[in-house]
Formats: sequence, structure tokens, C-alpha cells
Amino acid sequence: MTHRDLDACLRQLVILGTLAVLLVPAARGSSDLLGWLPLWLVGMPLAAWWSLRRFPLPAVTLRLPRRRRVQARRRARPAAQARQVARRA
Repeated sequence: MTHRDLDACLRQLVILGTLAVLLVPAARGSSDLLGWLPLWLVGMPLAAWWSLRRFPLPAVTLRLPRRRRVQARRRARPAAQARQVARRA
């Protein structure tokens, strides 16, 4: 199976799982064997598809401006305090 085939297969699984969750009320529930069904029908195929595409970030987060904050600086210790710390070690 090539990368393109796997990509197409996962895309179809995501679409079918989403449609199943939206259209079939039983698919929104939980199973004793599998647990919460929307996780397995939508969440896991989406995570696999995202990892196949090497975890790209959404374009919205890439366009947001970064905040420029000044990094805190350490204050110089007085000489007496520095000697006490050295004696403890």
C-alpha cells in the first residue's frame, strides 16, 4: 500500500465514521467491548490521518502574530549571599 493509497483510505474512513456518528444514533453511544464509539469511528482515524501527514499545524495558528515579551533577567547576588551559598554546597 502506497502513501497515497493509505491517505485515501484514511480520508474515506474519517468521512464514513463522521457520517455514521451523525446519522446513526447508536454510533453516538458506548460499547462494553470498545468503549465510546465516536472515538473509534472519528477520533482514531483522524489521528492516524494527521500523523500520516506528519502533524501539520492548522493555517490559522500559523498566521497569528506572536507576542514579544521581554525575558526576565537574574539579579546579581550580593557578595555576602554568594559566599553563604558556596559554604552550604
